[in-house]
Amino acid sequence: MLDPLFETPLCNAADLGRPIPDSPHAVSVCLPTWADNIGYEEKTPRVIEQLNNGYPRFVFHHLCQQLFAECHAKFAAADESCLAFPSVVAAERFVEFFAKQTGQKPRLCDFGRHGVQAACFPTQFADTAKAGWQHLGEGISSRHAEACLENRTAPDATAAKQILRQRIADAASATVEDVFLFPSGMNAIFSLYRALEATFPDRKCAQFGFPYVDTLKIQKTCGTGVHFYPHGESADLDQLAEVLAAEPISGIYTEFPSNPLLKSPDLARLAELARAHRCPLVVDDTVATSVNADVLSAADAVCSSLTKFFSGAGDVTAGSVVLNANGPFYNELKTALSQEDDLLWCEDALVLEENSRDFEARVRQINHNAEQLADHLLQHPRVTAVNYPKFQTPQRYRAFRKRDGGYGGLLSVEFAEPAKRAPRVFDALRVCKGPNLGTNYTLVCPYTILAHYGELDFAEDCGVSRYLLRVSVGLEPPEDLIARFDEALAVD
Repeated sequence: MLDPLFETPLCNAADLGRPIPDSPHAVSVCLPTWADNIGYEEKTPRVIEQLNNGYPRFVFHHLCQQLFAECHAKFAAADESCLAFPSVVAAERFVEFFAKQTGQKPRLCDFGRHGVQAACFPTQFADTAKAGWQHLGEGISSRHAEACLENRTAPDATAAKQILRQRIADAASATVEDVFLFPSGMNAIFSLYRALEATFPDRKCAQFGFPYVDTLKIQKTCGTGVHFYPHGESADLDQLAEVLAAEPISGIYTEFPSNPLLKSPDLARLAELARAHRCPLVVDDTVATSVNADVLSAADAVCSSLTKFFSGAGDVTAGSVVLNANGPFYNELKTALSQEDDLLWCEDALVLEENSRDFEARVRQINHNAEQLADHLLQHPRVTAVNYPKFQTPQRYRAFRKRDGGYGGLLSVEFAEPAKRAPRVFDALRVCKGPNLGTNYTLVCPYTILAHYGELDFAEDCGVSRYLLRVSVGLEPPEDLIARFDEALAVD
């Protein structure tokens, strides 16, 4: 049976602003046309007024907004705004970020329910506050906000969290004691970043390869600075080796493969450099997943967004870190992460546990479907590039691909006459259109427009076309999906 979101996808002009999926806690929103995506970035009222939700780190969920309003009524002055955080320590980290950027220190107030803290700050710095919410990834979740608004009792999720950690450990060939849960994938990265900054203070870090937007923003705004190697090629490795020989580095960060170019770094050589210079290596395997690739063998720590393939449903956010018990920095990282507050809201954990029960089976089906689509698109005369691990640096990917693993469910596509063709193909596609990836239903977005609209030239200098379409393939029959892409590509 086809998923309802494939039979009747949210892709038409009338679907603007509808949640994807149809859930009060959906983490995506329909932006059905190229113009809608630009309107979203430019905050055009026609678009913004239709949005009740979106990706939770980028768009304040309507339940969170209701909680912010209650906080404002209880604690704030007329010229102040409020955000809500799940704990005192999360709120204090927001205060630290905000103060570093503005010189102003928000006031923290105890909301009085479920540990929630309100942060009150001058409204003139609302954009900075939004950046902190986005980059740090530890703002209150919609379910946590709802529990506060309804003043309901929090259920016990201890068993669910243990099951989640064991499920992640089994897929990664790790032990459950070395798995840590977080409220979002970005918060998992931020927590690792803080741990390494504390272990190696006053050192710059290194980002190898063009990463997901907020990974780089954290490194640029929260610490001492970052050496950035956007292309992730041999020349970049040589430059990184020179830097490592000249100065100590707090950590090397990379994605396997990268989002959205699907390039795999030379993990073996990165690991050699990291070991030789006593520098931790952190790998984000969200796109590959632990079903397809064994990156823990090279990394000191592996972080993942559980919001994506692990959940699949698109109605909950979470993240994880898995530590390499044989790594040279295991004890330091284990100590640091063991001291972290558990910020994954209990109801989110319960939903995630149910969603992820068929994680491995879903990923294997998605592998097959995505490979079929990628192979087909590569031959299409109007397609100039299909970025997919099978075609992008395949030897590097295969070096860590598991024996029964595939190439994953994410690809990105570039077109001939891109300024004309990309918007037309996107507008004509009959699949769900919005941010997020790793869902059980195919989801497409003009990635660079959404992630880098304010820095499009920078993205293109790093090899990421502003006209790139990112495709997250779902569980639909590949022949049906191929037919829909052919249909969109035929539009003149």
